[in-house]
Amino acid sequence: MPRTHRLLTIALAGALVTGSAFAGAAPAAAGRAPSEARLVDAVPTPKLNWYKCYEIAECATVRLPLDYRRPKGKTTEIAVLRVKAKNQAKRIGSLFVNPGGPGGSATQFALAAPDFLSDALTERFDVVGVDPRGIGASEQVKCFPTVRAQTEVLNLMNVPFPVTGAEERNYIAGSKKLGRACSTTGRPLTAHASTAEVARDMDVVRRAVGDKKLSYLGFSYGSALGQYYANMFPDRFRALVVDGVLDPTAWVGTTRQILDQRLRSSDGAYKALHEILVRCDKAGESKCVFAEGNPVQHFDQIAERLKTDPLDFPDGAGGTIQVTYAVFISAVLSTLYSTEAGEGVTQLAAEIATAQEGGTTAPLLARVNAAKASRAYDFPYENGFEASSTVICTDGKHPADASSWPAAVDRREREAKYFGRSWGWIDSQCANKTWTVQDKNAYTGPFTKRTATKFLIVGNFWDPATNYRGAVSSRALAPNASLLSSNNWGHTAYGSGVCATTTIDNYLLTGKAPQDRKTCTDAAQPFTEPLPAATATTKAATAKQRPPVATIRPDSILVAN
Repeated sequence: MPRTHRLLTIALAGALVTGSAFAGAAPAAAGRAPSEARLVDAVPTPKLNWYKCYEIAECATVRLPLDYRRPKGKTTEIAVLRVKAKNQAKRIGSLFVNPGGPGGSATQFALAAPDFLSDALTERFDVVGVDPRGIGASEQVKCFPTVRAQTEVLNLMNVPFPVTGAEERNYIAGSKKLGRACSTTGRPLTAHASTAEVARDMDVVRRAVGDKKLSYLGFSYGSALGQYYANMFPDRFRALVVDGVLDPTAWVGTTRQILDQRLRSSDGAYKALHEILVRCDKAGESKCVFAEGNPVQHFDQIAERLKTDPLDFPDGAGGTIQVTYAVFISAVLSTLYSTEAGEGVTQLAAEIATAQEGGTTAPLLARVNAAKASRAYDFPYENGFEASSTVICTDGKHPADASSWPAAVDRREREAKYFGRSWGWIDSQCANKTWTVQDKNAYTGPFTKRTATKFLIVGNFWDPATNYRGAVSSRALAPNASLLSSNNWGHTAYGSGVCATTTIDNYLLTGKAPQDRKTCTDAAQPFTEPLPAATATTKAATAKQRPPVATIRPDSILVAN
């Protein structure tokens, strides 16, 4: 899930890496809290004035209540896009999709549906994307009055993740300033943009497109949105899939811990990296380019060396890009999002090792040259980090002071080497002494509602972002769900192999969930074929590949998988 507020960008991994989840709604003024159904049903069904857009789609905007407790009060603009079913005569209805983030654009994701959804789905469903509040083409969160004011703050956080004491001090200062800005200038939208609000908006749009019940496919953070909807509106969906799953109770939190302490994303990333290096060693030099010696130890050596001896490479514009430890680890993490993670990570590590010994490699130089440093947020105003932070910070509980993050992150780094820091710093702006705005209408549970229809929870063993344990624990919460597991690599499972893809497709098409605890084992595995004569290559996936899927990390939104 690239961090748009970060300066240094480097495409070491074949993808751009940028500098870097009670009781329902809050009570009404008096008496008991209204039910979620009553809140949304108080809003008249809006008319969507569709117009042709992007050649293959239809677009519309709709104004929905800023606060559902005040349905006739202030509104916010929500963007909707749909790609109509190819076979309207056999159309089942609409399939709502969300790519995650938080911060990913669901309208752009729906637009890409023909490229990542199977023909079986695009034939029978209108694919619909609803951009969450503050995000994409919907009315945007804006925490600073000017780009200049924003840049002055985000420059303090302009590293993939802080490593040195000086970087930590700057990052903490920037985190505090960002929290204050979003709690003041960012209002009122930052006070009304939690995941619960997106679920409510989606239910109103479901009505507007004429669907009696929702069909939904959500990835990564989109799995949180799906589980919120299932528990807020347990009788209003016909089929609901969450792929790359966050445990919603961990997302919300019961104690004020940093987000990675609750979700353990760094554990999943380290597990995947370590398994790759072990398999590389077993495969040998004929199948893995990084197999010489002990790959686990060798990886650690090159990473540690980058802490004190970073590498400089031409940027293609007469300057250089510096490959630091943080840049390298961020590139490795982004590569782990791919179904071809094994080959990608070991190729990357081998190229860095070669460069450290004074050699150069054409693939590495080509990738560095292609990734010139840029400030994505200079002009126009870029709100990606603010939008994702708004959801993370208002959905969950966080420690009081940003100054406590270094110690908490150090603990995570000891438990999940390399990635404890990368994942640990993503919510430092959420410290509640400085991020003081909250959504009074946020939903914090329960997440154990018995739904009228069984929904599908999908997790893969080697996910580096949404740890597989999140899928398992989410299944334990749900009284009426099926768990589908997959042995694929990368982030999320759909499109990674025939078994997982067709199982999800069949459920969405028929509404009949697969047997609980089904496991797919047909996905491509690393180091199963000899290396080509010149350099390592990757194998084609066995199913359609989805476009970039956003994850919960604001610094990895839209990193290609």
